[in-house]
Amino acid sequence: MSPILQTERLYLRALNLEDAAFILELVNSPGWLKYIGYRNINTIEDAQNYLLDGPLKSYSMNGFGLWCIVLKESNVPIGMCGLLKREYLDHPDLGYAILPANEGLGYTTEITKATLAYIVEILKINTIMAITNVDHVRSIRVLEKNAFVFERYMNMPGEDKAIRLFRLNNKTY
Repeated sequence: MSPILQTERLYLRALNLEDAAFILELVNSPGWLKYIGYRNINTIEDAQNYLLDGPLKSYSMNGFGLWCIVLKESNVPIGMCGLLKREYLDHPDLGYAILPANEGLGYTTEITKATLAYIVEILKINTIMAITNVDHVRSIRVLEKNAFVFERYMNMPGEDKAIRLFRLNNKTY
């Protein structure tokens, strides 16, 4: 499968059903559970259904979705980065997650910068949103490094807990 984009250390590619074991690990990692939440994905079959109903469906419906972050050196998947289209947001939003062993190495900032350039230059999407938990300092730092600006606090539908909504307008990128 050919890369969507490459950076010095990473490349981004479409997810596929063969990524189910990786997805199972990622969505049950401590950071995912704390900041994104439990998704009831406990088996390879659950992970395949997540892929079918999430990223793979988004690729065909929207022309974008969450893509797999892969280390160039070893071809090992380490995370996801890409766009989501949520009904309660006016514009697509940037999402990303990385396995704990790869945190703090600059990979998230590296891949989000390249992904945003791809979104703006190739997909021609002018306005990009991002949401994060109020206390997710690392995620907020990644957004700020990528010129996202805090817009407001909001609640996701059906949730009591406030989250932060950020906006990137390509005029500022």
